[in-house]
Parts: sequence; C-alpha cells; structure tokens
Amino acid sequence: MAIQLDTATLQAALVGYQQQLETIQQKMTEIRRSLGKSASAPTAKANGAVAPSASTKAAPRRHRMSEEGRARIAAAQRARWAKSKRAAKRAEKTEE
Repeated sequence: MAIQLDTATLQAALVGYQQQLETIQQKMTEIRRSLGKSASAPTAKANGAVAPSASTKAAPRRHRMSEEGRARIAAAQRARWAKSKRAAKRAEKTEE
C-alpha cells in the first residue's frame, strides 16, 4: 500500500532532517576541536554538502600495460583454456 505525502508533510520532513544535519555538524566540530584540529578549517560547503574526504582525492596514475604484455597474457589464457578443453575431451572418451 503506497502512502501519499502532501507538500506540507515533505517540507516538515525536510526541516527536521536539516535540523538533524546541523546537530551532527555541531557535534563533529566539537570532536574536531577535542582532537586538536583547527575549528576554522572549512568542513562543509556553503550549501551544506560535506567537503570531499581523503578517499575521494585523485588516485595516483597506474602503470598502463603494453600491447605486448596484453598479448602474452591473452596467449597464456588461450593455452590454459585449450589445455582444459583437451582434458575434458579425454575425460569424455574414457567415460565411454
């Protein structure tokens, strides 16, 4: 059963969540102060979005594999598959 929400209910919910967000941000600021970090450092953008964490920073560039390396890996995989298929065929012949 779907619940229909009117505009007033949604606005009230939004206000409640905004208050919760402000409370959480205040608590985070208190924790940062107790850890000795500067409270003046911005932790949230003006629109209320949280600043990017260390995990969202650009990752270091990875080594790109050469075409020759890819070809060697592909050839090795084809050889493994061929060996597996040969073993399966032998197993079928011995079962007969």
